[in-house]
Amino acid sequence: MRAIIADDEPLLRHHLDHMLADVFPELEIVGKAADGEEALQLCGKAEPDVIFLDIRMPGLDGLAVAEALRKSEKQPIVVFVTAYDEYAVKAFEQEAADYLLKPIDDKRLVQACERIRQRLKEREERSVTAGPDIHAILKQLSSSQPEYLRWIRASKGEDVYLIACDEVSAFVAEDKYTTVYSEQGQHIIRTPLKELLSQLQPDLFWQIHRSTIVCVKRIQKISRGLTGSITVVMDDGRQFGVSRRAASMFKSM
Repeated sequence: MRAIIADDEPLLRHHLDHMLADVFPELEIVGKAADGEEALQLCGKAEPDVIFLDIRMPGLDGLAVAEALRKSEKQPIVVFVTAYDEYAVKAFEQEAADYLLKPIDDKRLVQACERIRQRLKEREERSVTAGPDIHAILKQLSSSQPEYLRWIRASKGEDVYLIACDEVSAFVAEDKYTTVYSEQGQHIIRTPLKELLSQLQPDLFWQIHRSTIVCVKRIQKISRGLTGSITVVMDDGRQFGVSRRAASMFKSM
C-alpha cells in the first residue's frame, strides 16, 4: 500500500511519517507535498492508495484537491488532517475515510488506519466481484436516489465526534436533546427527532415510539409481553418499547 502526505507544515509531514511507520508499517510513504498543486502532481505520478491531506494549504486547498481526485480514474482514500474542526462536515461530504485534528493523537491515528484498511479491503472485494459496467450502473442509479444523512456530528466536552449513521443503533428523544447510541458510545445532539427522521434512510431507520428511532438491521430480537406489548432488543443489549401505533410494523416478524 502506498500513501502521500500533503501538508504545508514540514514538521507535521515529518511527524506524521514517523507515526505512520509505527502504527501502519505496511503503508509506504511514496511522496510528500507542501501544497495542493504538488499533491495533485504527486498523485498523478505515484497513484497512491491513500492520501493524508491538510485542508488549509496555500493555493489549492485540501477540499479542492479531494474534489479533483474524486474525478480521477484511480481515486485514493482521503484522510483529512487539519487544526480546524469547522471543516469536518465538508470533509466527509468529500467521502473522506476519516478526519484527524492537529495535534494528531496516537489513538485517533490508529482508528483512522483501521478505517483505511477496511476501505482498502472493501475496494479489493468489489474489484473481484464487480463486472466492468457495475460502477457506471450504480452511479446512474445513485444519482436518482434521494440523499440521506450519512454522518451525525456530536459534541462531547471540547471534542467533536463524527458518527457514521450505519454505526448508530438508536436515537432517543430526551427533553430538549436527542441521545445517539452507536458503536462509539453515547452522545447528545440538539437535532429534534422529527427533523432527524426525515433525513434518515427509511428502510434502515424506523420510528418505533414517539421518542425512539432504531436501526432495523441492529435489532437482535423482538420480545412480546403477556399483554401484547412489544420490546425490541438491539445487538448492543439495549431494549426499547414499541408503541401500539408502531406495532403493526412488526406483525409479519
